[in-house]
Amino acid sequence: MRSTPRPPRTIRFGLIGIAWFSLLSALAGMVGLTVGGGMGLPPEWIEGSVFRSYFWPGVILGVVVGGVQALALIAQSRGYRVAWGVHAAAGLTMMIWIFVEIAIMLVWSPLHGIYFVTGLVQTIIAVLALGAWPRPFLARTPR
Repeated sequence: MRSTPRPPRTIRFGLIGIAWFSLLSALAGMVGLTVGGGMGLPPEWIEGSVFRSYFWPGVILGVVVGGVQALALIAQSRGYRVAWGVHAAAGLTMMIWIFVEIAIMLVWSPLHGIYFVTGLVQTIIAVLALGAWPRPFLARTPR
């Protein structure tokens, strides 16, 4: 059985930091949208959508977006090989969440940009952890 090389420390710690940031943000957003009554967001922003309040978007944010981040952290802390793929999925989940949120609300804020870039960076770092960076970089594939 071939051993998979371990990604560099900077990649591992980068993914941990981004995942914790995203997880805590998703949980805070869930609390603000459910218990906090929408965090002062105007109800007009979700008019015409399937949502009548910010409660269910808050639940989805916490359970889905936060849950995938939690799974990535658990998989990495336990040393599962699938951890890097789960981190990539968590980053993609964050980007999809932001895209759908903007599409429903038709409103953009700098926080959308921050969280989209966070998901993008997490996905890129996870793909690098999976071995997408060839060594040496300009090596050719034998014919």
